[in-house]
Amino acid sequence: MVNLDELKKLIKESVKEAIKEERLNLYLSIIPYVSEKEQREIEKLYGEPSKYNEKKFKDMKEKIHYLA
Repeated sequence: MVNLDELKKLIKESVKEAIKEERLNLYLSIIPYVSEKEQREIEKLYGEPSKYNEKKFKDMKEKIHYLA
């Protein structure tokens, strides 16, 4: 038998997991489709990620802490 505290913990974890999954589905659904041709054009304009200058990157972890 599961006691009340264990049940609450299980429900909380399940809800948190479901929300995280639905949030990911939402993010994926709003990302536009890019054809291979468009991707090549983007890479031609901006280069490939492996060649990016990481010193110009901004740490955005604090702004997206709610994703975790």
